[in-house]
Amino acid sequence: MPEHATADQLRHDIDSGRTRDKVCAPDPTVAPLGTDEEAAGYPPPPEAIALARRLENRRIPDPVRSRGAAAAAWLLIGISAATLAAVIIALGEFPRP
Repeated sequence: MPEHATADQLRHDIDSGRTRDKVCAPDPTVAPLGTDEEAAGYPPPPEAIALARRLENRRIPDPVRSRGAAAAAWLLIGISAATLAAVIIALGEFPRP
């Protein structure tokens, strides 16, 4: 990421969903990122914003999403097995107890 990054670029990264901590949607704010610092006369240095963008845009594995995919796969396997058993029983080719 360029060293001349701005707080507005960081906010766009977050609002666009690129940081993966929220859905892609605008986030209405009373004071956009960096406004307080600029009003106080101490705007954040571009290097600090570039570092924040780099850290926010890291691709960290999402364990919840991974668990959801595995659970969906097992659910699909279970439904398929139950359907197969029901078809076999309906055709009369499965010994009944």
